[in-house]
Amino acid sequence: MRYCSFVLLLILFICQFAYSFPEVVCVNPEISIQKVFGTETPGGKYKHPASITELDNGDLYLAYYCGTGEYEDDTKVFGSRMPKGSDQWQSPVVIADIPWLGEGNPVVWQGPNGIVWLFYVVRYGETWCTSRIHYKISRDGANTWSDSALLTFDPGMMVRSQPLLLSDNKFILPAYHEKGDNPEFTAPETSSVFFIHDLKTRTWTQSNHVRSRIGNLQPSVVALNDTHLLAYCRRGGGYDPIPDGFIVRTESFDGGKTWTDGVDTEFVNPNAAIDLIKLKNGHLLLFFNDNPGDRNPLSVAISMDEGKTWKIKRDLVRGKDSYAYPYAIQLKDGRIALIFTSHERTQINLAIFTEEQLINWNEKSKGKE
Repeated sequence: MRYCSFVLLLILFICQFAYSFPEVVCVNPEISIQKVFGTETPGGKYKHPASITELDNGDLYLAYYCGTGEYEDDTKVFGSRMPKGSDQWQSPVVIADIPWLGEGNPVVWQGPNGIVWLFYVVRYGETWCTSRIHYKISRDGANTWSDSALLTFDPGMMVRSQPLLLSDNKFILPAYHEKGDNPEFTAPETSSVFFIHDLKTRTWTQSNHVRSRIGNLQPSVVALNDTHLLAYCRRGGGYDPIPDGFIVRTESFDGGKTWTDGVDTEFVNPNAAIDLIKLKNGHLLLFFNDNPGDRNPLSVAISMDEGKTWKIKRDLVRGKDSYAYPYAIQLKDGRIALIFTSHERTQINLAIFTEEQLINWNEKSKGKE
């Protein structure tokens, strides 16, 4: 009897560690997905979310936050680069860390005048509603960074999406104001907001807050023309599926100074991050989780008429995992680089592909996934 109990316990122990996540592969076999960093990379198992930019010299630079868990005080912002012409990422290094406080949501961006910007949040309390937005700059291609500066003193201010260069020597930084102290529920008062930076005067101005039915956050913005901006936002609320949980849309007609109230789009949203980018040909790409209650699959929709219609939709990754926090940029050569996380927020993945591959889709049979 003792022997049987011992064997049973041994089997249960082995099964606990035997489960492995499925390999992250694209539904289209023509698109490869590279594992960038996982649990084997030092700094902590938690690696989420990540952002990416193409530096002026052609290097790709990645920023993410890492530690033992989302709400742990040991989280730090790490940076890594893949030199131009290489397919290997260098060992990540800490680029932002305040002792005994947790960092999160880094956004790295190659701005004009040779300056690389790093925006991130610092959590001063137990939940994200205590966070403030900090930033640093680099003048040597992200090799060294300035001291940290505060963008706003308001608690609950956060970033997640990339800035957008405007036509009047300014750029706009999407941000959001998270309300409520329940980590499992985003309060309906949560709202998107935008900060405009004047590159000449080095001053910041803040837009109005975008209000919507159940709250919205983590806006991603594109410019349809010099004054007309379009942003899509993650919905608020809880993480359980709801029948009316959709990505939220807002617009500005004065270059980002003021924004319309948020309205629901046609796209379901499981209270998960999305990303919206505009390609050089004017097409819009929306990356999102096409599921009302799970961050799976990771999908993309294409609009060829400035967001009026989205006639092409593809599932990029499907499987028994969470494929979350997409962050995409168009590279100088026209290809699209997409970063996202998987393996319960412990693995960062990179896919590089062309719009043509999305349009002329080659999906392998579902039975072989």
